[in-house]
Amino acid sequence: MTAFDIGLMALGGMGFFVMLGMYVPIALILMSFLGVWAIKGSPLLAAKMLGLAANDAIASYFFGVVPLFVLMGFLVSESGIGRDAFDVANAMFRKIKGGLGVGTVAANAIFAAVTGISIASAAVFTKIAVPEMRRHGYTNRFSVGVVAGSSVLGMLIPPSLLLILYGLLTEQSIGDLFVAGIGPGILLAVFFAIGVVLMAIFAPKFTGETLSTDAQALSSGELISKSVPLATLIIVVLGGIYAGFFTPVEAGAVGAIGALIIGLIKRRLDLPALWRVLVETGLVTAAVCFLIIAAQMYSRMLAFSGVPNAFGQMAATADLGLMGLILLYVLVVILLGMILDSSSIMLILVPLMLPILNPMGVDLIWFGIVTVVAIEIGLLTPPFGISVYVIKSTLDDPDISLADIFIGAAPFALMMLACLALIIAFPVIATGLL
Repeated sequence: MTAFDIGLMALGGMGFFVMLGMYVPIALILMSFLGVWAIKGSPLLAAKMLGLAANDAIASYFFGVVPLFVLMGFLVSESGIGRDAFDVANAMFRKIKGGLGVGTVAANAIFAAVTGISIASAAVFTKIAVPEMRRHGYTNRFSVGVVAGSSVLGMLIPPSLLLILYGLLTEQSIGDLFVAGIGPGILLAVFFAIGVVLMAIFAPKFTGETLSTDAQALSSGELISKSVPLATLIIVVLGGIYAGFFTPVEAGAVGAIGALIIGLIKRRLDLPALWRVLVETGLVTAAVCFLIIAAQMYSRMLAFSGVPNAFGQMAATADLGLMGLILLYVLVVILLGMILDSSSIMLILVPLMLPILNPMGVDLIWFGIVTVVAIEIGLLTPPFGISVYVIKSTLDDPDISLADIFIGAAPFALMMLACLALIIAFPVIATGLL
């Protein structure tokens, strides 16, 4: 049996165990160990080689960016900044037809610029926006659909945990990935906002036939007190990275300190809240680091087997061309998004694709944005749709079923698909600011 055959069997075994419900990093580590053992003929050698891979995976100083941005995101969430963002955005768009929906999209975009976690956005705005939208005449399906759709902005608009993970996997500049996410993030938010207005005008039975526009206005003092701290945090963190004042790691630390100060000044952070923040940060950081270790082991096993190189030769001889290969990749990502979470898809596919794309001279920054948008579509598609499940569990309302949330999110998944097509056709949307 050749190394290539063993590599294919390891891939098949990994898929088999994932389908059985095994945690994806465990499946990756198990099949990586068995694959290297079969190729090298020694379990001791396999264990040592994978141990080195694990050390190499997280030994770098730059991995400090993960816990720092996660900490900042949870501090922002606990500080009530999501409510402030919603109030400010709602005040800006309250007179537009469907303005409360547009305000929810805008608030999610603002919130995304200081958190980077889609799940946090989904949980926060389910509590804040859904009751308000329902009270103003929006249907249940549309109310939860707007929140589900716009929550995915958290993984595209920088800082983004998924972009950080991609940068660590591919050894690309996290700062460049953040810059590349700005254009597509704004484009997607604009798509959502225009889509909300058009649906409110042309599909009133879906959105709500008697939408109220009596949303509360804010005085100039309230507007300043709610918007200035949030704007300052965004400018300091992202402006510091883009201007070269901070590395991404330093920016994460500054942002965490800034979010802590804002929370303390607003008196929204007490000891129980800080304890929740630290526990959640530890859990997410441990999970992400475990994922990265598993991905590094998986990459080593694939390199030993020669599977990526063989696939690269097959792609070259099949004469698919770059566009054909990218479209096939996007299709696979979206299909996997129906059954796997975002990080797992990236861990499985990116190490497989890198050896194929490098000889073709593909811009890996652009490819990262394409990957993230394609993966995020999976957050809204059944049967997995993790954002949908977060909304359902947070809402805890028997009148709104999972099917209602999936149906409400469907138009936003289609808008994401249209946005992805534009990013693939016009790479400058992602790379124009670099």
